[in-house]
Amino acid sequence: MKRLLLISALFTALSLPAGAQCVMCYRTSHAQNEARSRVLNWGILILGAPPFLILAGFCAFVFKKNEICGGTESDKE
Repeated sequence: MKRLLLISALFTALSLPAGAQCVMCYRTSHAQNEARSRVLNWGILILGAPPFLILAGFCAFVFKKNEICGGTESDKE
């Protein structure tokens, strides 16, 4: 499980230069100079991180709870 999380975090870190702008944000940043455009792009990425972290925490909680309470069918009989 930890290896899967590490691989997904590494893949996410490597794909960050792809950008995170919708059309409206792209047009706004394109009208500004390059430094402000870069700051706007980082701001979008930073604001997008908490929802993904909350979702990842919830998924980890559910999988952990499933390991504790789950089990196989033969264990329940």
